[in-house]
Amino acid sequence: MMAQVATAYYGYGQQYQPQPAFQTSNWQDGSATFYGDDSGLGADFGGACGYGANDIQSLYYTYTAALSTPLFAQGSGCGQCYELRCVSSRWCNPGSPSVIVTGTNLCPPNWYLPNDNGGWCNPPRQHFDMAPPSFLQLAQRVAGIIPVQFRRVPCQRSGGVRLCLQGNYYWLLVYVMNVAAAGDVSDLAVKRAGEPDCNYRHASHNWGITFQVFGALGSDKGLVVKLTSYSSPQQIVVVDDAIPAGWTAGLCYQGSNNFY
Repeated sequence: MMAQVATAYYGYGQQYQPQPAFQTSNWQDGSATFYGDDSGLGADFGGACGYGANDIQSLYYTYTAALSTPLFAQGSGCGQCYELRCVSSRWCNPGSPSVIVTGTNLCPPNWYLPNDNGGWCNPPRQHFDMAPPSFLQLAQRVAGIIPVQFRRVPCQRSGGVRLCLQGNYYWLLVYVMNVAAAGDVSDLAVKRAGEPDCNYRHASHNWGITFQVFGALGSDKGLVVKLTSYSSPQQIVVVDDAIPAGWTAGLCYQGSNNFY
């Protein structure tokens, strides 16, 4: 089902058409390494964004990377998709095949090492610390670090946005996953099903893929969640069939709507 894209406005009564969908960017230069368990699975690959081991395995599998600080963008880079290819290295696999990964973690800087000798994730470097199976699609393990070209690509997701809830009826922490198109979220608002749009409660960005909402929402009605993408052109999607009446913190809910 195509996502329900909310109409946007310049001001009161001044309507305009939704902007075009997220587009593939130009190639840029960067670098890549690999980290973690050889399986490429587990919570190690999603900690800084908020993805658990089950989320990694069920949604992103081994196609993940920890992003250096400029790409991580204080958590706004979580969920974004990149196509990478190895270039200018004798260790590149034949034909320089590419792989598409999702940013699911932070590769922290190491200020004790120089940018060109171990401090691969130090700003302003654009670096990807990849799950091993994805790295090995690009180059041989012996390479350690490789020069790459990368570009943002639309995220291809199966099904609607997944919303995992923590907290209680008065303070709700929402984990936003499986986001298509730009893959990222800048704003989240929640209202009780059946209420007018003026009753949306805007959430604040907590960390990574999490947004917190303060207010007595109750569980006798379902919840409607409105999401705004972070990357340009910004899009809005309304997820109105994911969280039913009787919802419970500690569970995940997935609707049919997603960004196109």
